[in-house]
Amino acid sequence: MKRIEIINNRVSDDPFPSRVKRFGGRCLFAALVMVASLGLGWADSWESIRNAASRVDSISADFVQEKHLPILTKPLISKGRLLYRRPDALRWEYTSPVKSVLLMHGGDARRFIQSDRGLVEDVSVRLQAMQFVMPEISGWLGGRFQGNPMFDAKLTGINTIVLVPKDPGMARFIQRIELLMSDRPGVIEQVLIFESDDAFTRMAFSNTQVNPALDDRLFQEVQ
Repeated sequence: MKRIEIINNRVSDDPFPSRVKRFGGRCLFAALVMVASLGLGWADSWESIRNAASRVDSISADFVQEKHLPILTKPLISKGRLLYRRPDALRWEYTSPVKSVLLMHGGDARRFIQSDRGLVEDVSVRLQAMQFVMPEISGWLGGRFQGNPMFDAKLTGINTIVLVPKDPGMARFIQRIELLMSDRPGVIEQVLIFESDDAFTRMAFSNTQVNPALDDRLFQEVQ
């Protein structure tokens, strides 16, 4: 049976009187505005990205790296940690399955790999995708995407940045890079490096700490 309501001495059999409808309409409008505002992430414009990055002085995070190749039935999995301190200090450390460390500090970059003698410096030149990506990471964490001499950057979707190599020589190793930004301002959640149509590397970050205290030695010594 329909609910009967008396409005201004008139009887109505409408289960949703006009006052209720107006109130519901206002609630619906407010909800739509809220949903729309939630869709506007901090990484939806270059200005908001730079502003968020300007509040990040240091980053500490764990990562899992997956290397996908057509000749492999399962991806190669590596784990490690990332340390960053503004403006360009970086420690990229693999802890498994083989330990290696990349240190960047004051414009100097050094790589160390595990050997029978422990961690020794690697001075060989390796033309791999990660060789080009590593120096770029500190720039990404600092919000520096535009004006990059190596990559053209484009914002696509929500909190997603696509980087395409400018140099045809580099394009032989990297087709494009996709960065998925976290919901936390200034934090990168995932990096996808497409080396070809059927080969790519995924790096997913977790346990991210923003602005931890990081000593100089972390970027200068293997420890």
